[in-house]
Amino acid sequence: MTEHSYDVFGLTVLKNAHPDIRRLKKQNPGHELHGNKVWNSAFILMDYIQEFPPEPNIRVLEIGCGWGLASLYCRKHLQAEVVALDADINVLPFLEHHAELNGLEIDTIAMNINDIGETDLAQFDLVIGTDICFWDALTEDVFALVEKACNAGVSRIILTDPGRPSFRSLAARCQQKFDGFYSDWAVPAPLNIWGLVLDIQPPENP
Repeated sequence: MTEHSYDVFGLTVLKNAHPDIRRLKKQNPGHELHGNKVWNSAFILMDYIQEFPPEPNIRVLEIGCGWGLASLYCRKHLQAEVVALDADINVLPFLEHHAELNGLEIDTIAMNINDIGETDLAQFDLVIGTDICFWDALTEDVFALVEKACNAGVSRIILTDPGRPSFRSLAARCQQKFDGFYSDWAVPAPLNIWGLVLDIQPPENP
């Protein structure tokens, strides 16, 4: 750990005050969808996956990736083939910089989740998302994506959130329709973060 960086879940993360982050923010202004920093839901997802890991060497899609720490975690610890997707192209340089910093390679795509089809999702074993229900209107978009992922044969979908009512509503719907696991989740010290986890494991297609 340094004054402007820290190590967490085996990754080196730069703080907003780091000169590299300040430079990237000048070069990539905008951050239209709140991708201006690392959000704690990424740490919730990493802690949950550490406790309940999927199989290694899988294909992972992160939706609404932001700075992509969850993607980097999957790449490093699961040896996964990872694609990180965000609707805001301005956040992808922050992910790419952290990937280089940690000696990892991640494929990135600038794309709205509503444009992801079942054929696209069928390429992946695991779909993850952190803090992607920050607007109430997004719950319908995310629910539609979950439904498409289940129809496409995705083996597992894991979403995390700081505890917004919009996410609770989404999780309750997914729990009922897709038999998902939905629970509070606490990340212990030194992070001391609390949030929510939704874990959906659709039955295999006959």
